[in-house]
Amino acid sequence: MIQTSITFIQGAVVEEDVQLTLLELCQACRAEEENVLAWVFEGVLEPAGESPENWRFSGESLRRAQLALRLSRDLEINPPGVALALDLLDEIAALRARLRRSGMG
Repeated sequence: MIQTSITFIQGAVVEEDVQLTLLELCQACRAEEENVLAWVFEGVLEPAGESPENWRFSGESLRRAQLALRLSRDLEINPPGVALALDLLDEIAALRARLRRSGMG
C-alpha cells in the first residue's frame, strides 16, 4: 500500500498597495521590532515615513521581511549579511527575468 503525505499551507494574500505600520509588519511576519529596525537601517526594508511611528510598509516589504527573518533565524545571518543576501537574490531574479525576455531562459 502506498502512503500519501498531505501538507496544508496557510497564508494570506497581501496586496501590493497595502500599507502596514511597524507593529503590523512585526506581527504579520512574526519578527521582533529590533530585527525590523536593523533591516531598515541596513536597507533591506524601505518604509515610507519620517520616523518609526509614521513608517508604512508595502506588501513587498512584508515578503522581504519574511525572507529576512528566515535568513536570520535559519542561517544565523546578521543584518548586514541579510542585506547582502537579499541584494544578491534580487540580482539573480533580475538576471533570470532578463534571460526569459531574451528567449534564452
